[in-house]
Amino acid sequence: MCLLIILLLLGPRAVILVWWLLAPLVWDAAFGTLLVPILGFLFLPWTTLVYVLVVPGGVGGLDVLWLVLAFLLDVSSHVGVYGRRRRAVA
Repeated sequence: MCLLIILLLLGPRAVILVWWLLAPLVWDAAFGTLLVPILGFLFLPWTTLVYVLVVPGGVGGLDVLWLVLAFLLDVSSHVGVYGRRRRAVA
């Protein structure tokens, strides 16, 4: 519940940081190295969070769908800024 409130108020990067501080063994089991979570924190925070959620039971079934949706959310957050630019008509 606490992670959900942090997610709603501060975003996925804050949840990654707090969750990693509270349960580093979960993150070690999911990735095994520190480089991948750092890159995920910087570039694909939603995908990183969903991966840590689904990996303990193995990725299969609907887990793939959740990962794809999280990836699309990350990509849309990076690309969405360019689609909103419009020139002012004088």
